[in-house]
Amino acid sequence: MCDNTVMDNNDVLRRIRYAYDYPDKKMMALFALGGLEASRAEVSEWLKRDEDPDFRACRDRDLARFLNGLIIDRRGKREGPPPEPEQRLDNNAIFAKLRIALSLKTDDIVDILGLAGYIASTHELSAFFRAPDNRRYRVCKDQILRNFLRGLEIEQQDHADDNSPAG
Repeated sequence: MCDNTVMDNNDVLRRIRYAYDYPDKKMMALFALGGLEASRAEVSEWLKRDEDPDFRACRDRDLARFLNGLIIDRRGKREGPPPEPEQRLDNNAIFAKLRIALSLKTDDIVDILGLAGYIASTHELSAFFRAPDNRRYRVCKDQILRNFLRGLEIEQQDHADDNSPAG
């Protein structure tokens, strides 16, 4: 599952949880907003490291539900029926859902990637968010999505430092 076009779903969950310091209860609430009543045990199993005997792989459909829940949590519920979770996710779809959930513009993403030491142009990034049949579409490699998630962690740590009381 961890090839050049699909980052490990469990790793995506772990990194989002870490970046935003979400407790189990918040993770469960995000899954529920996306249409999956995940138990604390399930969330715990998805967040464990691969080598842990209690580790359980998070399926694409479940990660899609979590990301849909994150979008609803951050942007509000849209009118009409909730979005159907995708059966298959790739890095481009994960990146696009995070972009929507976090209300990010291309310049914001460039800045976040820069925090992780990855330099990207706005043209390179826009190619990841195009339709797959567009001639300018490009596959988002693991390295880029990992750097984006790492940049989110750094950004959130910086925000937490800004909000901490002076000692």
